[in-house]
Amino acid sequence: MKSYQNWARREYSLKQRLTALFFAGILFLLIIPVLLTVSSNAVDAWLGLPKIPPTAAIRILGVLLLAAGGFLAMWSIETQVTVGRGTPVPMMPTRKVITGGPFAWCRNPMTLGTFLAYAGFCLLIGSFSAVAIVALLIGALLLYLKLIEEKELEARFGAEYLEYKRVTPFIVPRLRRKI
Repeated sequence: MKSYQNWARREYSLKQRLTALFFAGILFLLIIPVLLTVSSNAVDAWLGLPKIPPTAAIRILGVLLLAAGGFLAMWSIETQVTVGRGTPVPMMPTRKVITGGPFAWCRNPMTLGTFLAYAGFCLLIGSFSAVAIVALLIGALLLYLKLIEEKELEARFGAEYLEYKRVTPFIVPRLRRKI
């Protein structure tokens, strides 16, 4: 927790934040999808799992999930950089509690967007084991958010974050925003 607090004290320039996002983008947009494809193909072959049928409906659903999730994740990142003057990278956290934009709907819209995008990707590559791998990774991420990140945000922002946490759902957005 002390490391997070030390990182949060430092102000990062826009150039530094964009550089961090560039490398995070390589990880999440290139490396993870490649590893997911390679590993799920190996697991599917090892277990003798069939492919998810590549029907038009599956492909359309995959593209819609990928696009909607990608949009939500990118909107969340843009909000963290511009409004919060930080990044989703733990070493360059936001400088303030963000309650607008996608963060008005749920506290973790980037995680939700990432989950939706990777779920769409799994449908497009047609792998049941990829679905399981993504579910495990998202489960681990949700545990991290609940057990570590939320505690750090509570310590850093105090009552302001606790009030935001009280009125805003964790991951599943409410259908209607409170006005």
